[in-house]
Amino acid sequence: MSENQNRPFWEAKSLEEMSKEEWESLCDGCGKCCLVLLEDEETGDIWETDIACKLFDCTSRRCTDYDNRQKTVPGCVQLTPENISGLKWMPETCAYRLLDQGQPLPEWHPLVTGDPTSTLKAGQATPTTLFSEKKISKKNFESRSTQVRVRG
Repeated sequence: MSENQNRPFWEAKSLEEMSKEEWESLCDGCGKCCLVLLEDEETGDIWETDIACKLFDCTSRRCTDYDNRQKTVPGCVQLTPENISGLKWMPETCAYRLLDQGQPLPEWHPLVTGDPTSTLKAGQATPTTLFSEKKISKKNFESRSTQVRVRG
C-alpha cells in the first residue's frame, strides 16, 4: 500500500485533484464566509459585521439556496482551486485557504474529528445571533462592523 493510501484525502491530494464531494466536505460549516464584510477602500482592510447574507440560516449555519446562491446573491463567490489563493477575505481558519497555503486542517475540523458539530464546539462557528441583511438597511452596515480589522 502506498503512503498516500494511508493518508486522508485532504493530505494526499491537491485541491485540483479532489472530487466534488471531497471539495465540498472541506467546508467546516463555520459560516464566516457568509458574513457581510466591509472593505476600507483606502487600506484594503476587511471588517466583519454581525450581518449574515440573506440566504444564510444562522441556526444550521448553511445556505438556504446553495445551488442557486450566485443567481440570488450576485457577490457570492464560487470557491475553486484556481481562485482560493486570491480571496484574502476568506477566514484564516478556512480549510480551502489553509490547504492552498500548505497548512494542515485545524484539530477541530469535522474531517479530523469525525464530528459534524466540532466547529461549533470549538467556538469557531458564527453565533446564532447574527442579523440577516434582509432586515438591516445597507446604510447601517458600517455601524454593525467590528472595531478590529479581521482580515486583509
